[in-house]
Amino acid sequence: MKLGSEVFLQTYTQKYQEARIGLMSNLTGVNHNLESTIDLFAHHDDIQLTALYGPEHGIRGDAKEGELIDSSIDAYTGLPVFSLYNKNKKPDKEMLASIDLIFCDLQDVGVRYYTFIYTLANMMKLCGEQGIPIVVLDRPNPINGVGIEGNIVEDGFESFVGQFPIPVRHGLTIGELALLFKHEFQIPCNLDVIPMSGWSRKDYFDDTDLYWVSPTPNATNLNMCLLYSGTCLLEGTNISEGRGTTKPFEMLGAPFVNGRELAEELAEYNIEGVLFRPTFFKPQYQKYAGKVCEGVQIHITDRTKINAFYLGITVIKTMHNLYPNEFQFTKSADFNNRFFLDLLAGTDNLRKQVLKGDTSEFFNRMSYETEAFRLSREKYLLY
Repeated sequence: MKLGSEVFLQTYTQKYQEARIGLMSNLTGVNHNLESTIDLFAHHDDIQLTALYGPEHGIRGDAKEGELIDSSIDAYTGLPVFSLYNKNKKPDKEMLASIDLIFCDLQDVGVRYYTFIYTLANMMKLCGEQGIPIVVLDRPNPINGVGIEGNIVEDGFESFVGQFPIPVRHGLTIGELALLFKHEFQIPCNLDVIPMSGWSRKDYFDDTDLYWVSPTPNATNLNMCLLYSGTCLLEGTNISEGRGTTKPFEMLGAPFVNGRELAEELAEYNIEGVLFRPTFFKPQYQKYAGKVCEGVQIHITDRTKINAFYLGITVIKTMHNLYPNEFQFTKSADFNNRFFLDLLAGTDNLRKQVLKGDTSEFFNRMSYETEAFRLSREKYLLY
C-alpha cells in the first residue's frame, strides 16, 4: 500500500511548485521508512514549505493531553510552528499569512473523541473563509473502515471532543471525514483529498506494512485504539481509565474497587471479544496519582467481535451498581463545568439512564442512529 503522502510525493509535487505551502502534521506524519513528512517537504526541491501547524500534543508529541501549546520555531527546520491547540483551540487568519495552501498529514485513531479531526475541521473553516485550498493526505483508520459503534451527538452537546453528529466509532479515514465535514456539515472550502492506494476497509493497522507511531502519549497500541471508544467514557467519572500507567484505556479501576469482584460481575455479561482480569496499578499522574488502584485489565480475545462502546457503558453501569456511595460522574472545568460524560457521549440521556438503572432506551435509539449514519456516509467512502 501507499499512504496519501507517498502518493503525493511520487505524483503531484510539481502541481504546487510555485506555491507557499503550510503543513499541519505531527510525529505520526511519517512514511513506510519512518521518514517525517515535515522533513521530506522541507528538503524537497519542488516544495516551498513556509509554515508548520501542530494539533494537541504538538508537532513532536511532547505536550501532555489538554496542555495548551504556544506557537514556536521548529528546532529542526527553523520554520514557524503555529499551535492549533491554543486557548481558542482553533487557528486565526494571521497564521495563514505566509502560505498559499495547506496540507494535512495526521494519523487519526478512528474515534469521535479524538481532537485531531476537529483541528482539521476548524482549519477547513478558516481556509474556506480566507480562500486558501486545503489538501488532506489520507491515512488508514487503524481500527478498520467497517466497524461503527455508538450514538450521534445531539444538539447542545457539541464540544471539542464531539463537534459533529457522528458515531463514536465512525469507520472513516481522516480524508473521508474531511469530505463528510465539507459536504454533510457544510464547511465551504476548497478541499482535495489524496487517497491511499492499496488500503482495504477491512484492514486493521497491523494488516498493513506500516509501523505504529503513537499519535498521543496514551495512544499506545492497537488494543488501546480498539477499546478507546468505550473505556474513554470513564474520563467522565472518578474511575481511572489507566492514564499514568503503561496500559491506558486497557486498565481501569480506583482505590475503592475490589478487582476480583468487578471482574466477576463483568464476566456475567459475556461480552464478546474480551476477558477481564483482576489487577492492581498505581497511576503516575492524572486520577489517583501515586495511589494503589484495584480494578481490571481488559484483554482482547477476538477483535472482530468487540463492541467497545457497549463495553464501556457496561463498565460504568457495573461500577455504579457495585459502588453507589463512591462512584461519581465528574464535571470538567475545561468545558464550562458540565458533566464530562455528557460531552463524550454527546447526550445527557446515557448518564441519566445509568442513574435510573436501565439503559435499554439509550441502546434502542442508538441502533437507529448507527444505521442511519452507515447509509449517509456511503457517498464519502474512497475505498
